[in-house]
Amino acid sequence: MSAARWFLREPSPESASRLFCLPYSGCGASMYRKWPRFVGDTEIVPIQLPGRENRFREESYKTYEALADDLVEVLLPHLDRPFGIFGHCGSALPGYETAVRLLERGYPTPARLFVSSQIAPHRGPHGRFLEMTDAELAAEVHTLIVELGGTPRPDLVELSLEILRSDVETNKRYHPAEPVRLPFPITALGWDEDVEVDHRLMDSWADCGETTFRVLHGPHYRFMEAPDELLDAFTADLRA
Repeated sequence: MSAARWFLREPSPESASRLFCLPYSGCGASMYRKWPRFVGDTEIVPIQLPGRENRFREESYKTYEALADDLVEVLLPHLDRPFGIFGHCGSALPGYETAVRLLERGYPTPARLFVSSQIAPHRGPHGRFLEMTDAELAAEVHTLIVELGGTPRPDLVELSLEILRSDVETNKRYHPAEPVRLPFPITALGWDEDVEVDHRLMDSWADCGETTFRVLHGPHYRFMEAPDELLDAFTADLRA
């Protein structure tokens, strides 16, 4: 598998640091199209996972552990400067597992792990999506496509539903009994209008390492707009 397929664009050699961003459940890397390429001198690097968008013919990963096994090898050549990992909701969990795998293999580790709108792995799985029927998930897909600025055509909803269902099933399988405590800091980002994951449930990330908790303004999908307070949190915490 060509490593280039994991990126929307090749990471820039000019960046002082990088933030690798995993896509939200049911989405591909293009969900970050509203985000700037750089936040200060930190490059935003969206990750493209198999089974979606330009990789839709490839099989999706069935476990976050298998995903992390491959992703760390793809990232390794680009870990030559300070970096962070970001994931929101379902993608926060493979972000954490990727950080664990980097640590276990003796590879460079993140300056910081950013987890948004998700409880710690040993307290999950969590969320109403886990018990939804296909019809209910299709309604969520419809909403998500609109949030992304698209038109929810029936064929697009059907394709996105397949991806979301696969991601939901992978989420259900992930439940480590005890978390690996990371030797680098975590920023846990909650949202004050989030009805999916109450920000007060994120306190369990403290079991996974030294954690800074931030509550930002907005609902569950606000992060896709790259609000200034989110970008400011990246800048401040990566520097710290």
